[in-house]
Amino acid sequence: MSYLCPAMKRIISPSMLSADFGHLYRDTQMVNASAAGWIHIDVMDGVFVPNISFGFPVLKAIRRATDKMLDVHLMIVEPEKYIERFARDGAGLITVHFEATDDLDVCLNLMREYGVQTGVSIRPATPVSVLEPWLDRLDMVLIMSVEPGFGGQSFIPGSLDKIRELRSMIDARSLDTLIEVDGGISVANARDLFDAGANVLVAGAAVFGAPDPTAEIEKMLRA
Repeated sequence: MSYLCPAMKRIISPSMLSADFGHLYRDTQMVNASAAGWIHIDVMDGVFVPNISFGFPVLKAIRRATDKMLDVHLMIVEPEKYIERFARDGAGLITVHFEATDDLDVCLNLMREYGVQTGVSIRPATPVSVLEPWLDRLDMVLIMSVEPGFGGQSFIPGSLDKIRELRSMIDARSLDTLIEVDGGISVANARDLFDAGANVLVAGAAVFGAPDPTAEIEKMLRA
């Protein structure tokens, strides 16, 4: 099944990094019943970023609790070693970091081989222009609007300019590539992000810290 429908202009992908790990099934079921289109899984190795998060058993448990796409963000070095396993364990889209691999072509080829959608992410200091050679092979580009590795950070305002630049690159080539943004996202900036050209917003603390998470997701979609 393909989850990347060009008609889907706005998608919220709640980050399970901000869920209650003691009630992971409950929180996954809540997101599954919500208006969120995807579920975001942050995988950190303690090397590329100074933190460690989910592994394969957690991914498989979340996969069993939802029928929505698992949007798997690999913040790990040498991601090419693990793409097959993440694909097998339930990822629908895999995003690797441009800065974390020496061979992006290998990563993209493996994603296609194992039947998952292709994504590449860039850190705040990395210009979007580095992705130009691969843009027509990407289903999605993830722009980090905070430094990767920790939840709850403040949005970097300059990220809006990067979104606009990337949107211009995509539109100039008449591509269907989606733009995802991750970091410091809430109802307060959702409209600005969508207006700048983003399609997918990753929200963690703003969703799971809200009194009514499902209502918060709907507010972002309607921003």
